[in-house]
This record gives sequence, structure tokens and C-alpha cells, in this order.
Amino acid sequence: MAAQTTVAHRILQFNEVLAGTTLELPPGFAVINPFNGPQKKRVREVTTAFYGKYYGDDKPRHLVLGSSPARRGTAVTGVPFEDAKLLESETGVDVDGYSVSWPSAGFLHDVIRRYGGRDTFYADFVMSFVCPLGLVKTGPKGKEVNCNYYENKKLLELLQSFLVESLEQQLSFGTDTSVCYCIGSGENFRFLSKVNEGQRFFEKIVPLEHPRFITQYNRDREEEFTEKYLSAFRGQDD
Repeated sequence: MAAQTTVAHRILQFNEVLAGTTLELPPGFAVINPFNGPQKKRVREVTTAFYGKYYGDDKPRHLVLGSSPARRGTAVTGVPFEDAKLLESETGVDVDGYSVSWPSAGFLHDVIRRYGGRDTFYADFVMSFVCPLGLVKTGPKGKEVNCNYYENKKLLELLQSFLVESLEQQLSFGTDTSVCYCIGSGENFRFLSKVNEGQRFFEKIVPLEHPRFITQYNRDREEEFTEKYLSAFRGQDD
């Protein structure tokens, strides 16, 4: 990318590459691509407004990487870990009916608020995914449910090169590679760490428990995990 381009421009260009991406998957699995789906025009409006607002500069930022977009969340809106109603108020684009509020967004936005607010947080971080396209699998009764890239050995095998290439492309956002934050301290962290051993994308990767694990199974420890996130983002996790 040319030096004069903004972080917003680079992220939106990455999304355009994703729009033209096709992936071979095992039977029973499918991709949800918000950048080339039935709502792609709306997604383009939302992402252009959002990234233009918070990333219209050339400042290096750290990556915060989840595993992959949820089918009723980011895989619809195109903006990682963003609640639809918050996106609507932030961008002025009507996204009502195209996504739902979900616990992960609520937890993370409490972290963002306590970090110093959206302007402060997004000036320091870009939120994204190891697998930037949504994945679903069809259950025994024909219902599609979310799945992660690491849930199936054949799935991971087929996605491997796409995942590594996507990580490398996301470094072109102007990423500060001194530390990366991994949302998901289990399989997502293990895979990202293994890739990093070979590729040396980041000097350090800090694992953080997934908000769903916190809000669904450890609600009574939510304050503890919030403080853990804040300490990590402020560089106090050592």
C-alpha cells in the first residue's frame, strides 16, 4: 500500500479482497461472506462509515484477533465485535433487522468504555479475526450453526493457507507487531501461536478469554476478566 493511504483505506481494501474470495470446504460446511452477500451494499456503507470515522489516519495499531465472525454478528455487519445498534448510532446507517445484540459485544464495549472510550480504543487497536470470513456447519436436522475454523481437522487443513495469508495481509494495515491480542485462550490461541512460530508475524501474543466464555459461564467473574483485558491492553499483563 502507498504510504499516504489511511488505515481505513487499507482495511476496506482488505475487505474488497475478501469479497472476491472463494474457499473449498468439506461437505456440510459453508462460508458466510458479508462483503459479497445479499446485504453487501449495506455492509459497504456501514464499514466505510465506521472505518472512516475511527481509522482515517496512518497511526500503527495493535491487532485484536478473534477466531471468526459470528453468522448473526460480524458476518452480517462486516465490523468485528460490533453490536448492530451501536453501529447504527455511530455510522447513521440503518442496520436494524440485520443483526442482533449479543453478549460478546456488550462485554467488549464495557472494556472499550473503561479503556477511555471508542475514540481512544480504536486509536490504539484494530479488531479482526484469524479467519476473517464467517463459517457455518449444517446440523443433523438441517439447521446452520456457527463453527470455528479449528473444529474439524479437514476444515482446518483446507483453510490453512487462507488463514496464514489473511494474517499476513492484515499486517499491511500498518500494524504494530510488538504484541497481538488473541480473543480465545484455547484453540484460537494455540493455532495463532503455532503459525507465529513459523512466520514471526508478532513479537508476542497475549491470550484473552473469549467474552462468550465469560458472559455465559463466568458471569460472577466478569469484573475480574474485564480488569484482565484492561491490564493487557494497557501493557500491564507481564
